[in-house]
Amino acid sequence: MKHKIFIVEDDPNIRDIVSAYLRKEGYDISMVDNAEAAWEKARNESPDMWILDIMLPGMDGFELCKKIRQESEVPIIIISAKDEEVDKILGLELGSDDYLTKPFSPRELVARVKRLFKRADMTASSTQEQNTTSEVQLGELVVNTEDRRVFWQEEEIEVTSKEFDMLNILIRNQNRAFARDELLKLIWGEDYFGSDRAVDDLVKRLRKKLDGLPVETVWGYGYRMRKSSEEAE
Repeated sequence: MKHKIFIVEDDPNIRDIVSAYLRKEGYDISMVDNAEAAWEKARNESPDMWILDIMLPGMDGFELCKKIRQESEVPIIIISAKDEEVDKILGLELGSDDYLTKPFSPRELVARVKRLFKRADMTASSTQEQNTTSEVQLGELVVNTEDRRVFWQEEEIEVTSKEFDMLNILIRNQNRAFARDELLKLIWGEDYFGSDRAVDDLVKRLRKKLDGLPVETVWGYGYRMRKSSEEAE
């Protein structure tokens, strides 16, 4: 069955070029020029991937990305003329899997689409093969991989896709120190070349949401989750 991709872009030239390249690769494409219409359309068509512009009329791409992540873990690629690091980090924080700055090569976008679908398939396969239990608990923290839910002090906590991935990696490898660049590759993929500040920001957000989370900083290296109940540094 063909993968269905939603392209949400208000520039018709970009929509047409991107869709032409992706259709040539065998993907089923739906094109929408605004976020509200795309969100309603997705209720009936269930896309396997989203390609979003940020600067859309009405609801912007960041808000749409956030809404998607509240209901789905499908890959999201943001394409935008905004090339500031803060915009890229915000997009990743909200749950996007990749960020491509305009102008870009359609061939590069196609390559990133293929990579994300391959990674999604590998992740699903790895989860089925390696996870002998869907739920792991450490003190007051419970992480459930089956439905991607997090509980802290018996209360369910809303986390983004990347925040969940971070918690899942650390809790399943307790007391192991992960380098920042290692976490970057595990969470965003081997081909991601962004700043490791994205990792620091994930940890900062998690510590704010889960006060007392036993994730400690390994200074000059990265992070680890301790088995002990002592406060993280």
